[in-house]
Amino acid sequence: MKSEPVAGVRPEVKRRAEQGSQQLQGEVQKLELENLLRTKFPFDAIEPVPKGEFGGDVLHRVVGAGGQSGGTILWEFNRTKNWSDAWLAKLRDDQRTAKAEIAVIVSQSLPKDVETFEMVEGVWVTHPRAALPVAMIFRLSLLEVALARQSTEGQQTKTEMVYQYLTGPRFRQRVEAIVEAFSTMQEDLDKERKAIMKQWAKREEQIERVMGATVGMYGDLQGIAGKPLQEIEGLSLQALDAPVVNNRSAAE
Repeated sequence: MKSEPVAGVRPEVKRRAEQGSQQLQGEVQKLELENLLRTKFPFDAIEPVPKGEFGGDVLHRVVGAGGQSGGTILWEFNRTKNWSDAWLAKLRDDQRTAKAEIAVIVSQSLPKDVETFEMVEGVWVTHPRAALPVAMIFRLSLLEVALARQSTEGQQTKTEMVYQYLTGPRFRQRVEAIVEAFSTMQEDLDKERKAIMKQWAKREEQIERVMGATVGMYGDLQGIAGKPLQEIEGLSLQALDAPVVNNRSAAE
C-alpha cells in the first residue's frame, strides 16, 4: 500500500533546500570574489577573516610594488534578497577592530537610492558587478596616501602628526564609536525613565484607591457604631485635609 505524503512536509523541505542553496551560492560568490582579488592584485595579502576574531569576510592588505604597506580594506559579502541597515553598524565595529582604513559591503540587494555603489553611513556599499573596479580605486587611493606619507616621513613635527591623526580615519572611527555607544546608552536611559514613571503613576493610583476604600469602610463603621467607635489617627477629616509638615516645624 502506497502511503500518502504528509501535508506540510514538502514545502518545508523545499524551503530548507532553497535556504541551503542560497547559503551555498553566497559562499561560492564569496570565494569567486576572493579569488578574483588575489588574481588581480598578486602583491596584496588577501586572507579570510579568522572565525571568532571579528566580522567581515576578507581582510585585504594592500601592498605596493616595493613592498610598502598601503593600508587595509575589510570586505563583507552578502547574498540576501533584502537589504538590512544593521549591516552598516556591525561592519563599522568590525572595521575598528580590524583597524582597516576602508570597509566595503558587496551585496546583491542595495539600500534605497543606491544603484551601483555609494558610501552609506561611513561604509562603502557596492553591487558584485562593480566590486573589482571599486577595489582598484580603493587600492590606488591607499597606495597614493601611503606614498605621500612616506615622502614627508622624518620631516613631521609633533603638531603635524597630531593634525594628521585628528584628520585621519582612526580618530573619526574612535569618535564615531563613542558617539554610537553614548547614543545607545541615552536611549536605554530614556526607556528606563519612562518605565519607572509609569510604575510610579500606577503605584500612586493603587495607594489612592486603597486609602479611599479604607476611609470609606471606616466611615461606614462609624455610621453604624456611632460615637463609641474610636477615632483613628490619620483617617479623620482634619488629618486627611491637613498639610504635611516636617518634624522641625511641628516642634517649633
